[in-house]
Amino acid sequence: MERITGGERRESGPDGEWVTRRISGSSAAKAYRCPGCYQEIPPGVPHVVAWSSAGDGDDRRHWHSSCWDKRAHRSVRHPRY
Repeated sequence: MERITGGERRESGPDGEWVTRRISGSSAAKAYRCPGCYQEIPPGVPHVVAWSSAGDGDDRRHWHSSCWDKRAHRSVRHPRY
């Protein structure tokens, strides 16, 4: 992991290069759908925002922290949405 600016980090994995930001519970104001488990991340729950390092951030997704940390161990790659 490499720190970029502020709370952003660059991460490498078998699924590519990503920029990530950890969101605290107090900063999590909206509900999102996690692409790792397809369950809702309700407001107030800490989580990870990730987007492709090659992109402009339009592909960013909000993940449960545990789903993000376990993504490399999945046998099936979930489609982005």
